[in-house]
Amino acid sequence: MANRRGLTFWGQWLAAMLMTNLVLGALVMWRFAELPSEYRLLSVLTILGSVPCYGLLHVYHKRNGMLSGLARLLAAWVLLLGGLLIMSYATKTTDNYSRELMFTWAVLGFLVQACTYLPLHMLTRLHSRRLRKDRRSVIVGTGGLAQELAKKLTHPNRVPLVGLIATESGQDRGESELPVLGSLVNLRAIIARQQIRRVYIALPLDEISHIEGIYIDLLDMGVDVVWIPDFGSMLLLNQSVAEIEHMPAIYLNESPLSSHPAALFAKEAMERSLALLAIILLSPVMIATAIAVRRSSPGPILFKQERHGWNGEVIKVWKFRSMRVHDDSEVKQATRHDDRVTPVGRFIRRTSIDELPQLFNVLFGEMALVGPRPHAVTHNIYYTDKIRAYMARHRIKPGITGLAQITGHRGETETVDKMQQRVNQDLNYINQWSLWLDIKILIKTPFSLLSKNIY
Repeated sequence: MANRRGLTFWGQWLAAMLMTNLVLGALVMWRFAELPSEYRLLSVLTILGSVPCYGLLHVYHKRNGMLSGLARLLAAWVLLLGGLLIMSYATKTTDNYSRELMFTWAVLGFLVQACTYLPLHMLTRLHSRRLRKDRRSVIVGTGGLAQELAKKLTHPNRVPLVGLIATESGQDRGESELPVLGSLVNLRAIIARQQIRRVYIALPLDEISHIEGIYIDLLDMGVDVVWIPDFGSMLLLNQSVAEIEHMPAIYLNESPLSSHPAALFAKEAMERSLALLAIILLSPVMIATAIAVRRSSPGPILFKQERHGWNGEVIKVWKFRSMRVHDDSEVKQATRHDDRVTPVGRFIRRTSIDELPQLFNVLFGEMALVGPRPHAVTHNIYYTDKIRAYMARHRIKPGITGLAQITGHRGETETVDKMQQRVNQDLNYINQWSLWLDIKILIKTPFSLLSKNIY
């Protein structure tokens, strides 16, 4: 929860401070035709002081309504201005500033912040609501704990709850308006049929043995698994758990992106913008490559291969064709001296130019700039039964580059152990995800192209 709140805060705070300081700069330039040092200092102090003031009053909390959010914004702005005024009195610098200009800035500063707050707040809430509607859920359990959770989740603005799943023990089902969809043995079929995206486990302590089995069984299903422990009879000391309407919730299988819609929105906005910019800047390279591929050997310029995307959905990933046309139905990765690779193909693979068309996959929303590299569907089928939690790497969108690529786990994976190492890095990325991690990976990716494992 802290990650999403932090991202929401910093994104809206950045927009607010940018607009506020632009207004300050415009007023000062209009009045003095220059930007004196005391006003530059004021700009810096405003940025530094706004962080504790806005954080203290929870200005950008996702649960704020439109009016309450504006009220908190006004209170934080007044608190910030009051602090700056006290500081100027303490340092005897009040005479360095124009009172008329400061009053105008105080008013216009709040107005421009409100103008940035309203659309961003609305956009974040709409995006979160849209994702929430798609997060169809079931509860494993039919007893008292499950019934209580069902009542909490059926409140307005919560996830769409489809029904309950019974265990084999036949626990008391109580009274509920929700249907019992089946038993644990049919859980995977129910998830596929009902298009479930989240599974809540609400079992009494005497059935806790089911939890690990459910968690392991659903790792490759593209669903969030949330355990609601039955702690009613236990005394917990110094424990850290999330809450759903004051009920403790231990998140067993949820990535930062799937649990934080605002984070997902920020990542997509950043990556699609960068993808569009890269397509424009690299268009001469892509046009030249297309001509070279066409002349290198008979066949299409682009190679479109079916691969698993977000939550296991099959997408077509674009690449410049680097091999002669052949039957690729068998599981066979490119090797160092693969005779299927053309001379032009060897160069564009070595320089990773063959990956550039995937910028269009990013622009269309099928891929990300950073994420686990998508493998061919036939490769996934081959490795699913050989590597534990292999398909869990598809909990987020596949990427053009990723943590595995910058840590040396690229190229041929001729052994299951090498693929296991790559998968481990992909899962580490999912667990540790942040926008800053994405930026670091993007910065390091050009240096990873010097690796000898690219062919």
